[in-house]
Amino acid sequence: MTPKDVARFMKSQLEEKKYLYQEEIVYEIMEKCGSEFVYTNENGNPAIDKVVLVEFRRITPNVVWERGERCWRLREGYDTPGSRMQE
Repeated sequence: MTPKDVARFMKSQLEEKKYLYQEEIVYEIMEKCGSEFVYTNENGNPAIDKVVLVEFRRITPNVVWERGERCWRLREGYDTPGSRMQE
């Protein structure tokens, strides 16, 4: 499995669930794709490998990161144009 494969898995989960919560998807990635695609960040929390996130951003141009909810979702009309992150 490659980072591109993991990014495609994340995209399919987002399309199915409409919201992709980081806390949930990191464990799904470990279970279905392998622990080499996650790491423990400086706060001691599991996180998604940066290479996977770069691929995910590349294949999901119409997705934003909802900072307060710690999840990805599809862009809505009220989102700041061009921004990939929302408060």
